Amino acid sequence: MNSQQNCPGTVLITGTTSGVGLYAAQSLLKRGWRVITANRSTARAEEAAAKLGLALQNPEKLLHIKMDLSDLNSVRDGVKNLLTKLDAPLDAIVCNAAVYLPRLKSPRRSAQGYEISMATNHFGHFLLIQLLLDNLRSSPRSSWKSNSWGLESARLVMLGTVTANYKELGGKIPIPAPADLGSLAGFEEGFLDPISMANGKRFKPGKAYKDSKLCNMITIQELYKRFRGSPIVYSSLYPGCVANTKLFRNTPKIFQWLFPWFQRLITGGFVSMELAGDRVAQVVSDPEFCISGVHWSWGNRQRKNRIQFSQKLSDRIMAPNRSKRVWELSMKLVGLEEKS
Repeated sequence: MNSQQNCPGTVLITGTTSGVGLYAAQSLLKRGWRVITANRSTARAEEAAAKLGLALQNPEKLLHIKMDLSDLNSVRDGVKNLLTKLDAPLDAIVCNAAVYLPRLKSPRRSAQGYEISMATNHFGHFLLIQLLLDNLRSSPRSSWKSNSWGLESARLVMLGTVTANYKELGGKIPIPAPADLGSLAGFEEGFLDPISMANGKRFKPGKAYKDSKLCNMITIQELYKRFRGSPIVYSSLYPGCVANTKLFRNTPKIFQWLFPWFQRLITGGFVSMELAGDRVAQVVSDPEFCISGVHWSWGNRQRKNRIQFSQKLSDRIMAPNRSKRVWELSMKLVGLEEKS
């Protein structure tokens, strides 16, 4: 991708064939960013972008690369391909892609043999981050400051969820069980068959998703702790309840009908895909979000002119010994060695 003067930067976004990732791409393109999408299918990514008119409006600022987050070899190949196409370092990474398979009766396995929710949502993104950290640290991102151009911090943004944070009501929902990694027995024992859960216990598909998102949020906090002097801003966010996204396509049909209705009329927590995507773009781009280690939220009840705030996180995310061990074991399971 050729660099262009006065462009805010280049961002890599995972999971843009629908939903929040697609609308985040749209919002960032409108802000002048160059957007690189990473998906299992470049054809589906191109089709989704075309339906929103993104390719016609910004053909020189939109690039699609193939990357299956569930397959660590595909992540490695995708990063190699990406680096050959860049003429300057990335300025931001958005880890958005996720799978949610609550109706599975038995665990589905990734190419490396890991339970598919943890493989896609956590291990794939964890490896992606490790492979691109050095590149992101070199970001020359420019920003207009009053009457001249200056440098802005690179940003690494992770999509979190209310259901992974025990400090919030949504994180305490007992069915199928709150997000909790237990003693990390599943990680410690290698996460291969017959192990399918982080805590080493019986497979619960809905909890597997929650646990993987808990790991996502732990990763951001551990990055912040390990690299406080880094030029990168590490943050996560919950943009609100996007109840009609394709993330829920594997839930029962009655749930797909009732859940958006419930969030719109009962809880007031419903957020459109377009608004959620724009909130992701704000965290990537806007100066007021240039604070590392923050989990941004707009609250679960959406009010007119609601502004962002820093959401408190539970000890399951923040406990230093736990987050350190999740990091160390994740490094091992994705096939990397700790740098001394």
